[in-house]
Amino acid sequence: MNILITGCNGQLGSEMRLLENEHPQHEFFNTDVKELDITDQAAIDEFVDNNAIEGIVNCAAYTAVDKAESNNQLCTALNTEAPVYLAAAMARRGGWLVQISTDYVFNGTKYTPYIETDTPCPEGVYGSTKLAGELAVSKFCKSTMIIRTAWLYSSFGNNFVKTMIRLGKEKTELGVVFDQIGTPTYARDLAQAIMTAIEKGVVPGVFHFSNEGVCSWYDFTKAIHRLAGITTCKVKPIHTSEYPTPATRPAYSVLDKTKIKTTYGIEIPYWEDSLAECIKLLEC
Repeated sequence: MNILITGCNGQLGSEMRLLENEHPQHEFFNTDVKELDITDQAAIDEFVDNNAIEGIVNCAAYTAVDKAESNNQLCTALNTEAPVYLAAAMARRGGWLVQISTDYVFNGTKYTPYIETDTPCPEGVYGSTKLAGELAVSKFCKSTMIIRTAWLYSSFGNNFVKTMIRLGKEKTELGVVFDQIGTPTYARDLAQAIMTAIEKGVVPGVFHFSNEGVCSWYDFTKAIHRLAGITTCKVKPIHTSEYPTPATRPAYSVLDKTKIKTTYGIEIPYWEDSLAECIKLLEC
């Protein structure tokens, strides 16, 4: 197949590129904004037609959660309108779309893991635009697989893991919220799941994916420092109210992965095992 990857320089897109050599039967077209502006429908249609694209993995998004609160227009363009253009192009060609979404479509008031059929209720601009994108792409392209993920990190790009390592080396004390619960997701594990879906056949519908297990941002930070060998920084647990942000974070955003595991027969690594792999790469 001829497969288009958007957002190829981001965390997930970069991980997808690393796996492409393991799938030489496909031709991958890796693009970022310089190669393809996905907010330009005409540009998408031309690219898709010229390269006979049969499937798209949309890794591009506006993910600056706090900045989104004051940048609704750009956030909507990237998270809602652009996915529609991609979905419409695939529907026209009879292809498929894998759309990456987020735990932010939920408000985090539940106390058991979210399943795919739970009613979304986003609180901020980021979550609202991602949910609107979900609903729109499903209408435009019936062969759309939506994967919601959470707490994404990688050895590529800017992310929480890299920030906590840097701050841990710079500071003697660090306050991290302990009352927001979720599961970190190593982007490489998500990329591998996407590749499995491509190989076995993209199944339309909504799926959840994160690593296994549950932790708070405080627990996550403690594990990052332990695995990175940082011993000179004391990590203190703090309440969300002590660290106000423009966007409200879900207090509980654990995702149930049963559907994707049973559909594709995959095993998902425990979050701390994957974190250890990533930190080893960062230390190389």
